[in-house]
Amino acid sequence: MKGIDRIPNLKPRSSNWQHNGPLEAGAQIAIIYNTTTSAPQTAAEISSKLNVKCTAYRADVTSPSEISAAIDHIVKDFGKLDIIVANAGIFSEHAGEDYMPKEFQEIMDVNVNGAFYTAQATARIFKKQGFGNAVLTASVSATLVNTPQKQAAYNASKAGVLQLGKSLAVEWVGFARVNCVSPGYIETSMMAYASPEMVDKWRSRVPARRFASPYELKGAYLFCASDASSYMTGSNIIVDGGFSLP
Repeated sequence: MKGIDRIPNLKPRSSNWQHNGPLEAGAQIAIIYNTTTSAPQTAAEISSKLNVKCTAYRADVTSPSEISAAIDHIVKDFGKLDIIVANAGIFSEHAGEDYMPKEFQEIMDVNVNGAFYTAQATARIFKKQGFGNAVLTASVSATLVNTPQKQAAYNASKAGVLQLGKSLAVEWVGFARVNCVSPGYIETSMMAYASPEMVDKWRSRVPARRFASPYELKGAYLFCASDASSYMTGSNIIVDGGFSLP
């Protein structure tokens, strides 16, 4: 996104830190996608460049049968499944009184139901294995109301994801850990709808005075996924440059 300021001393300086992601921790990766058609090419490039196994699988997270079949396919190809990151999400801006039922339901279907179906399908595998680790992507919007945009449906959906993660952490404590990561404003295509004026308002409310690059979330996800957080379940890590503090 154009016009986003950066503060150099708040950024990691290593280029490897930016690009290698979980691969530097020794992971083999399965990418589940639906609308992002570049995923198979991305997986092939990762495999070729870094000499690791990385495969893309297409599934609609709003379909329990599709996501379950994809998870089963992954286990068959990789032999086991240690970690799942439920990251699918969509956003729309509407005044609460103007939401059409279909529009509101779509947000819930992808953001809440999709996270649940993904976690549920994975938990069946984790329970058989006797171990597993789920990380759900929530948002700072789960606990605060962003302004000036109107996004009641998105906020409600992410609050649902956060409570879902806590509830499943208690239910599945015998065989899996479940934690959430809640990003603030991240430089992704989800922000592209905003006007320059709205972007400026957002940035002015972030104490860091900038937005995050996607790679800056990596540390939180790796921590949740690794044994470094072995006693942590039902927790929520906020990564927002201080946005939720004032």
